[in-house]
Amino acid sequence: MLTERQIELLQAIIDDYINTAEPVGSVEIVKSHNLRCSPATVRNEMAKLIDMGFLEMLHTSSGRVPTKMAYKLYIQDLMQEEELPVLQEVALKQRLWSNRFEVEKLLRETTLALADATDCLSIATTDNGFVTYSGASNVLEHKEYWDIDIAKATLKILDDFDTLNRIFQSVMPGQETYTLIGDEIPVEKLEKSTLIFAPYRIGEKTGNIAILGPSRINYSKIIPMIKYTKKILEELGGSW
Repeated sequence: MLTERQIELLQAIIDDYINTAEPVGSVEIVKSHNLRCSPATVRNEMAKLIDMGFLEMLHTSSGRVPTKMAYKLYIQDLMQEEELPVLQEVALKQRLWSNRFEVEKLLRETTLALADATDCLSIATTDNGFVTYSGASNVLEHKEYWDIDIAKATLKILDDFDTLNRIFQSVMPGQETYTLIGDEIPVEKLEKSTLIFAPYRIGEKTGNIAILGPSRINYSKIIPMIKYTKKILEELGGSW
């Protein structure tokens, strides 16, 4: 059971790591969040959070970074989903509107819009094997993908519908969106990645829209973005 101080500290560490991609140290976190305790106390609490599995150290001399367990707690209990600005909602609907009668063009424009809005790799599929994506170059903007083998493994799945379908089918049905973090993604070398996706249904047609990025992805922004995009996709597709 986490104490109130540990929850406050963990949320601060996750927020900082999402924003900076740099391991978080005790002195920096006290200063940046005006925590009501000393750096020594923070170090002790960090050690406890490491023992509990919420933090890890990449190197002995580095700060701490969140684990999959920490991100899961953050998504479920700590973060507040951001409200999409009305202008952004209107702009997305207008962007997709002209393609509403052709499924492949609609999905293609959807991935372009998602990639622009999230600075991540966006993917859309249909149940009959169609795959489209956008933002492949966004992958290399994140240091987690500067390792060539990790970048190759990430981009390789874009040409493999069977692998994508296996990922999308690996969850229990019934949720509006799904978030797979690290080893929850059944693909080698994606341990530092997160896949957020939503199944959609338009009449008899089904598929998935997804965002793939580093585990420190901006969950509070991207999850509501996926939800709204799914809603608009199904709304516009209702005219088919």
